Amino acid sequence: MDPTTIIAVTSIATAGITTGFGCMGPALGEGRAVASALTSLAQQPDASSTITRTLFVGLAMIESTAIYTFVVSMILIFANPFWTHVIAKAGAK
Repeated sequence: MDPTTIIAVTSIATAGITTGFGCMGPALGEGRAVASALTSLAQQPDASSTITRTLFVGLAMIESTAIYTFVVSMILIFANPFWTHVIAKAGAK
């Protein structure tokens, strides 16, 4: 295989692994956060506004991790710096 094909296969496989693991963690974290918030709301209904506000801030922070992994995957697929390097080397030959 030529270097361009190896980089393409490696980039696509890495993007898939990154997206897979990068979305599983936040999904599990969001599930645990919501479950804990519902338990807290059942035990202390008077503090519902504080619990809900804290829950939404926490969910936004957790979701940002999944968004970052998506960005890394898109960089690996569409804006991979190794592509330009290998293409420049191939063009110089």
